[in-house]
Amino acid sequence: QVQLVESGGGLVQAGGSLRLSCAASGGTFSTYAMGWFRQAPGRERVLVAAVSRSGTRIYYTDSVKGRFTDSRDNAKNTVYLQMNSLKPEDTAVYVCAAASHGDYFYIPTNVVEYDYWGQGTQVTVSA
Repeated sequence: QVQLVESGGGLVQAGGSLRLSCAASGGTFSTYAMGWFRQAPGRERVLVAAVSRSGTRIYYTDSVKGRFTDSRDNAKNTVYLQMNSLKPEDTAVYVCAAASHGDYFYIPTNVVEYDYWGQGTQVTVSA
């Protein structure tokens, strides 16, 4: 059983930056692809970014390309989401998730592919 704990959320003005962290325990971190999802009130949960087990393949949804950077440190069992040039529409609860299937370079992009979920951290961007 893998436990995921997010941190780093908060309130920031538009144009500002935040760095989210997701610390994993209870499993072999390097065997999981990791995703960052976000969910705004009344909206469905959507994938923002995801990184393969290898750390060499990364997916970004179009709306965050060029602004967000996803990375992982397997030695620290942690995945990060650096968020720059934040916009009010980035406001949401950000949740990290772990997926166990797929090969070393696979990036799961569907919510049903993820096996373990954190509780989430709130990101609020004011105009």
